Amino acid sequence: MTRATERDQQAVSQFVERFGGILADTGMARMPARILAALLTTDSGRLTAAEIADLLQISPAAVSGAVRYLTTVQIVTREREPGSRRDVYRMRDNVWYEATFRKDQMLLMIDEVLAEGVEALGHDTEAGLRLDETREFFRFCHQELGTLLDRWRVHREQWLTERS
Repeated sequence: MTRATERDQQAVSQFVERFGGILADTGMARMPARILAALLTTDSGRLTAAEIADLLQISPAAVSGAVRYLTTVQIVTREREPGSRRDVYRMRDNVWYEATFRKDQMLLMIDEVLAEGVEALGHDTEAGLRLDETREFFRFCHQELGTLLDRWRVHREQWLTERS
């Protein structure tokens, strides 16, 4: 018996639903959130559409739409099983880092747009001041997020070394 078969499948299913629900509460659509949680619980990090539908007891159409979203936002990749016409969906490596890095890039765009708004409204107006404070907040977040990502890379390498 392997470690994977020793798992309490009901507990795993409850985790998938609970974590998927939390991801949905943070803004991710519910079905992609459930699929992401399911992929996280597989040792291989890979599932076919049929396996996802069976595991989550959802329709193939629901799987199709949700994995299309997950591939578009680059959390999941679609691969072809060797010698088969079936697609396999796999979590991207280092997905949380990559998603956070994309947020970091978004903060730069927000900064640029807010700068335009401050110029349009005037630096010495109430609205201009409010936008400038908003811009400063996002600049602060961008700076801190960059530092955080650097620290994560170091921490991850340490953690991986300790685990091996």
